[in-house]
Amino acid sequence: MGGKKRRFQRALGNRRYRKLFVIATEGAKTEPEYFSALNSRGATIQVKCLKNKHNSSPDQVLKKIVKYIKEEDLKESDEAWVVVDRDQWLPEVLDELFAWSQQKVNYGLGLSNPNFEYWLLLHFEDGKGVSSSTECKERLLRFLPGYDKGINTRKFTAETIHFAIDRARKRDKHHAWPQINGTTVYKLVQNILDS
Repeated sequence: MGGKKRRFQRALGNRRYRKLFVIATEGAKTEPEYFSALNSRGATIQVKCLKNKHNSSPDQVLKKIVKYIKEEDLKESDEAWVVVDRDQWLPEVLDELFAWSQQKVNYGLGLSNPNFEYWLLLHFEDGKGVSSSTECKERLLRFLPGYDKGINTRKFTAETIHFAIDRARKRDKHHAWPQINGTTVYKLVQNILDS
């Protein structure tokens, strides 16, 4: 029997995932790292982050996702999301993002007030009383020492993600976007986990 061993090799191709989540983010590092970690949790979904290295204002983030949708094949079962911070943006700018998210059932707005770090903080505590972006970051540093826009994704376990979803849902007052401390990123994460 001393023949050569056959190597099994799967044919490579462009396998289409059952569901695609396209996410345009304001941040160029933290948000893509976080959502990329969720991407590895499920084999039937694909999470694609559209990074913004420059021009990361909410209207630029919106332009990026609109351009992607025009140029790429986005099925009705796929989802397109814009993820931005409340920061200092005028309500009119955020209302425009919300209006876009209401155009189709598979569009969404993940807005965190004051910032995306608030969503991260909810993985570890309830986030009550955060008065500014600076305070939010200071409180997050208790759980992620050395945090500076890069994250150790191993700190975000299935358990902490479910805590964050539950905490964010309880704070959601069902406005167009969070007027005080809150985030609607939980809706996106829940949709990813449910796919």
